[in-house]
Amino acid sequence: MRWIPGGRSRNLEDRRGGGGMGLPGGLGGMGIGGIVLVVAFALITKQNPLALLGAMSGDGSAAVATEPIEDPAEEPQVRFVSMVLDSAQAMWHGKVEGYRDAKLVLFRDRVQSACGFAQAASGPFYCPGDEKVYIDLGFYAELKERFGAPGDFAEAYVLAHEIGHHVQKVLGTMDQVAAQGRNNAQSVKLELQADCYAGVWAHSAAQAGMLEAGDLEEGLGAASAVGDDRLQRATEGTVNPESWTHGSSAQRMEWFRRGAGSGNPAACDTFSR
Repeated sequence: MRWIPGGRSRNLEDRRGGGGMGLPGGLGGMGIGGIVLVVAFALITKQNPLALLGAMSGDGSAAVATEPIEDPAEEPQVRFVSMVLDSAQAMWHGKVEGYRDAKLVLFRDRVQSACGFAQAASGPFYCPGDEKVYIDLGFYAELKERFGAPGDFAEAYVLAHEIGHHVQKVLGTMDQVAAQGRNNAQSVKLELQADCYAGVWAHSAAQAGMLEAGDLEEGLGAASAVGDDRLQRATEGTVNPESWTHGSSAQRMEWFRRGAGSGNPAACDTFSR
């Protein structure tokens, strides 16, 4: 992608340094034994023990870290996801009346959200309860090495897809599906629509001159890599469409193409097809 490195997005919440989850038990008047337990907990969860001790409130819940983490190895990626986040949301402001920004939470290993506790192994996700996208930057290495989907636009597709879920929340699509009783078939339609919305942003990025040769192919490669049929075949050796929640590789590529080709959210009505 063609982009000029800039600062961090104002919608970025950095929890990589701790504060991603609570620690049971208050720390008021703790003794040496309590401090040892907290330090042990910090080592296990890869958090800064001093930051964890300082962040503990009287009711025993850890506050969200407010200091940005300066990790030279990850900072270029932080700036990249900031750019994608701001670019995608600027576009949606122009396409959806009443659009409100989502927040992007960066975390390591595990995180607490309004949707509950999650681990990095679950992959990036959007929580409608707090309207935040959660990503462990380590997923991008996994996307390249485990799923065979390298490239900066493959990474951009992942975030644009999750922002697509926020668009569904703003438009009321998620609430409508929930009211009808969400099932696997409806989950697939939601996911495919988010793929299409990611394609809508890809169209906008192309119009802005941000895409380079091969970028769309990287996005399609990422969409294919996380298709339910491909993942089932790799992990279980069989394919069971009835258990799908995101759609097949072919479906995910098809709907990404629809959005990228049209640049029109109206082309993303997966529920009437």
